[in-house]
Amino acid sequence: MIRVLLADDQPLIRSGFRALLQAEDDITVVAEAADGAACVEQARTHLPDIALVDVQMPEVDGIEATRRIAADPALTGVHVVILTNYGLDEYVFEALRAGAAGFLVKDVQPEDFLHSVRVAARGDALLAPSITRRLIDRYVNQPQLNPHGLRDLTTREQEAVLLVAQGLSNDEIAARMVISPLTAKTHVNRAMTKLHARDRAQLVVIAYESGLVTPRR
Repeated sequence: MIRVLLADDQPLIRSGFRALLQAEDDITVVAEAADGAACVEQARTHLPDIALVDVQMPEVDGIEATRRIAADPALTGVHVVILTNYGLDEYVFEALRAGAAGFLVKDVQPEDFLHSVRVAARGDALLAPSITRRLIDRYVNQPQLNPHGLRDLTTREQEAVLLVAQGLSNDEIAARMVISPLTAKTHVNRAMTKLHARDRAQLVVIAYESGLVTPRR
């Protein structure tokens, strides 16, 4: 059973998400919060698998709440998915850097929303396609490999990380590298271990900040 915490300052939004999630046999809502501080407290109390967190909340916003959850050793099993009404570029990288496992816009289709919850619960990074495109358009010109700080990665692992940073799934990485999905997953997991990344989302952050992906000047 996937245990979900809902954090949004709008009761109607929480009610809609709760109804959608509770209708599923493998998902249950264990707690709700109307601000970031309460979100962190509820996470500590209920230890959910997923925290769906609105990016804009009063007093403590979703990014700060994410940062506090990610910094708490007792909450390492909580995967934060940031929710927003808009695919705002300025929030994407900051949310991922804070420790978010993903980022979704609220106008996502119900079936895609439920799929996203399950993807995040598996520990995979989650970025809405529209947000991934904006992230790549803003930060990436021509991706280039930079060996500094990444010497422990094999060539294939570097290639896999580069493709993760472009928003590709394991299946898409496998097709691009002409390998099996299992081998693609192995390359990604080994890269995460070597780079001490919590998850695929943090791997994206490392790819940008380390120079594996070259930002647009």
